[in-house]
Amino acid sequence: MTKFARDEFDRVPQSSSRQGVHRLVASASRPALWPVLLLGGVALAVGLVAFLVLPKLGFASSTSPQAVVTADGSKQGATASPSTNSSAPASSQPSPGDTPSSAPTPSAAATAAAPSVAAVDKTAVVAVYNGTTTGGLAARVAGIVQGGGWPLSTVANWGGLPQQTSSVFYKGAAQKGNAEALGKLLGISNLVDSAEFQQPVVVILGPGYK
Repeated sequence: MTKFARDEFDRVPQSSSRQGVHRLVASASRPALWPVLLLGGVALAVGLVAFLVLPKLGFASSTSPQAVVTADGSKQGATASPSTNSSAPASSQPSPGDTPSSAPTPSAAATAAAPSVAAVDKTAVVAVYNGTTTGGLAARVAGIVQGGGWPLSTVANWGGLPQQTSSVFYKGAAQKGNAEALGKLLGISNLVDSAEFQQPVVVILGPGYK
């Protein structure tokens, strides 16, 4: 014991805990890893279900373009790129050389199929015979023929075989035009190409001709 007077530092509590600068530092606790692993497993399972199962059940992504069926039955995409819609291909527009320059000309086959019109030669003489019992019929018809522009060769009664109808006989294709024109003028439709007569064209009036 010293002889110095007691001070405040001499008062030490009996139940005081140990104190000092060297304290026992507790080690920091490590975070638990099982919640992280559990969340990772759940996320992986959800991703597998969404990738494998949902497409088989008919669930499609809302962002994918849907096919559109047009009126002609073909399929087209719901959206098209601006480049394909903004302009049409240049080849679809008709070029000036594609327009017809003139009206179509008739083909050679059509020209060949068209009936040829025989030429009328009013220098050819015409004979008129009356094959009926009507008197003066040949003279009257001969006047019509002469008025149509043809010269006359013989005007008489018919002395050959009886005729069943009125006919116009012509000699060869060169006189066909005259026979057609005379038949139209006299109202006779029976035209006969014959070499029995010396005259180019012969008109024989048959029964019933007026």
